[in-house]
Amino acid sequence: MSMVEQVVTLPGATPLSSRGPAPTHVVVGYGFWLFLLSDIIVFAALFAAYAVLSGETNGGPPGAALFDKTHVFIETACLLASSVTCGFASLAVQRRDRPSAYLWMVVTFILGAAFLSLERSEFAQLLASGNGPSHSAFLSAFFTLVGTHGLHVTAGLCWLAIMMLQVATLGFRPMISRRFFCFGLFWHALDIVWIGVFTIVYLGAR
Repeated sequence: MSMVEQVVTLPGATPLSSRGPAPTHVVVGYGFWLFLLSDIIVFAALFAAYAVLSGETNGGPPGAALFDKTHVFIETACLLASSVTCGFASLAVQRRDRPSAYLWMVVTFILGAAFLSLERSEFAQLLASGNGPSHSAFLSAFFTLVGTHGLHVTAGLCWLAIMMLQVATLGFRPMISRRFFCFGLFWHALDIVWIGVFTIVYLGAR
């Protein structure tokens, strides 16, 4: 019998599950999953609002007449490709391969910035044509849902830029690896949400 088993089987011994705090990586991972779940709930509410209001165009053009699906497809391709490069960056961080980690972080940042640029141009075109969020309930729901996702991508790019600075100054310390792991979860979650946006809002436009 091992020393651990002997201690556990002693009369009145404290169970392993009750002995002190959990390891840092467990606490961080669990807490960040809770954050992501709360964020998904926010997006679920926005999707529900859009589903209810998508037909309330106030006499204006419907989504099918407003959305440029080719433009949106390019946006989607950029964001999905950034998820792949983020995965490569995560693998490089695990290997402590600094040149590869920097390369894939930079590519991820460029693709995310390209996505935001395309989204801004789409918003600018809608506003220039008089189809802003105040025109109808449909457009209010659209700008709120897509804009909230865009704000999350912007926050993700700021986070990624900070991660690149931390890798440069602190190297691959355990806390840096944990932070990049959390960033990867956040970035992939944004891709999943965008697939919902692309499918429901753009492909489902009528």
